[in-house]
Amino acid sequence: MNKSMKKTALVTAGVLALGASLTACGPGPANSKVASDNLSTAADNFEIPRRIVVFNGITDKYLMTVEGKCSINDQGNQLEITCRIGPDQYKKNFAGLSDNVSYFVEQLAPVDVSVYHYRVIYKPETVLPELEIQTGKQ
Repeated sequence: MNKSMKKTALVTAGVLALGASLTACGPGPANSKVASDNLSTAADNFEIPRRIVVFNGITDKYLMTVEGKCSINDQGNQLEITCRIGPDQYKKNFAGLSDNVSYFVEQLAPVDVSVYHYRVIYKPETVLPELEIQTGKQ
């Protein structure tokens, strides 16, 4: 290797080392994505109190306000809001969305989430359906 190639190799190694050290420092886009995904997972599992407001963008009037541990599902022209109101009790509300009707969602309390681990929640009842066994008459 000649002197020029050694210098290029050293500069390249230095740039790579600097880049690697910068990505390991503090929260960055990858960490914020993990935190955001974990917050969404927690909200979808009814762990985060929220305020959902459906409003008319022309009149600036609120059409509906829902508060609680709620999960939302935007279907394009319809917003589905499912809220947990007890250990095994849920309520579901719908709002029609249009050019002038929109919504916003506010998280009402801070929540600790890990930026180092993704949350994966397995629900056996969705993997193994309820089985109904029928037997013949004896």
